[in-house]
Amino acid sequence: MTQASDAGRPAATVVVVRDRPGLAPDILMMERAATMAFAAGALVFPGGAVEEGDWTLAERFAGQLALDDAAARVAAIRETLEESGLGIGLQGLTDAAQPLSLRASLSTGESMGMLLERHGLGLALDELVPFARWHPADAERVQRIYDTRFYLARMPEGQEASADGAEAVRLFWYSAADTIARCDAGEGRIIFPTRRNLERLAGFNSFDELAAHAASTPVEAVRPWIEQRDGRPHLCIPTHLGYPVCSEPIATVSRG
Repeated sequence: MTQASDAGRPAATVVVVRDRPGLAPDILMMERAATMAFAAGALVFPGGAVEEGDWTLAERFAGQLALDDAAARVAAIRETLEESGLGIGLQGLTDAAQPLSLRASLSTGESMGMLLERHGLGLALDELVPFARWHPADAERVQRIYDTRFYLARMPEGQEASADGAEAVRLFWYSAADTIARCDAGEGRIIFPTRRNLERLAGFNSFDELAAHAASTPVEAVRPWIEQRDGRPHLCIPTHLGYPVCSEPIATVSRG
């Protein structure tokens, strides 16, 4: 199965949501290492490119899902485990601390498939809720082109997240609105797709509200384009995909 093409490399990311009664939910954010080739130093959701082994596991666990969707969900689960130590979508865990030991095994080179077999675990791909899909066009002039699927997932009960210290140098939990405000105050950097998704997430007060919104909103490839508005070039996205802000002056856009 091909992992990349001129149309962009398949990738996946997870918006991990932690409910707070009476308050806006926390969203897990990670600061990427300054040495990373893409979005170095930026604040992002956990995720990464779909790998060959993800396609193999997708064939086993896809069920009624399309294979490309299933492979993206497998990648999202694997990358979240690697970067944050959270066992999103893992079936058969013996205790809340087990994902951290699983992450340690992945870091030594053991494949996700081997890890599942050795520990008698399965994948619950339906625990990931499709939220968005972003696929920048060449016109956006990003460093690398990824066809990225975004999923929602509920924070697993009893588990603790921790940065892997390699790709992610730190992580934190803030509401979507708080993360935007902190970045606007110079306490972090978010690239264009992350900002647009945080603005969208900020409109809801629980994981269930977000999941209902996602279920009622079409998931179509967001392919930003550049056009002149009020005499200035803007980076724009479609207006029918649930985003409250659909354009931003190119001069203020942060890219990968």
